[in-house]
Amino acid sequence: KYRNIVAISDEIYEHINFTGKHHSLAQFPGVKEQVVTVNGVSKAFAMTGWRLGYMGAPQWIADACTKMQGQFTSGACSITQRAVITALEADPAVTHDMRQQFLIRRDLVLSRLNAIEGVKTNIPPGAFYVFPDISSYFGKASSGKEIKNASDLSMYLLEEANVAVVTGAAFGDPNCIRISYATSEEVLDEAMNRIEKALNQLV
Repeated sequence: KYRNIVAISDEIYEHINFTGKHHSLAQFPGVKEQVVTVNGVSKAFAMTGWRLGYMGAPQWIADACTKMQGQFTSGACSITQRAVITALEADPAVTHDMRQQFLIRRDLVLSRLNAIEGVKTNIPPGAFYVFPDISSYFGKASSGKEIKNASDLSMYLLEEANVAVVTGAAFGDPNCIRISYATSEEVLDEAMNRIEKALNQLV
């Protein structure tokens, strides 16, 4: 029906999925020629520094992207290409084990957030972030500094607790902050101790 629309499907988190099998948009009947699938190894294989992604697309789009990419970066490092091939051909147990570790960390952070009065959370179905609603703290203050929005709260946590979070305004909800759990359980536990203490100081 909408033949002039092309969808770009970012599937970088396909292996960090806690709800079951990943479904790619391009796999569904009748839409393959209208979907550009982009992916990479930075998330599931923890290869952020290798800076290599890939895409699947109709030939005419792939050809156009090849021309552009050739002018901007000339080409990907051959060593990086070999490393990515090795990652993609690796035993699926590698990503399974990583996913299980992320699940443990997610549940740790969720349990700590749910114990803090005024914080509302949803259960993330994938990736390695939680996105709690912290709007109940808007209008509160500590040491004369009022928290007016998520940006203020993010800065407050950085200055007061030495914990870095990101305002949800950048991700579609200004009432939330984004917390990454892509680190060890020990670090996460300490971070949550600090966040809880800092939030409890707001009145």
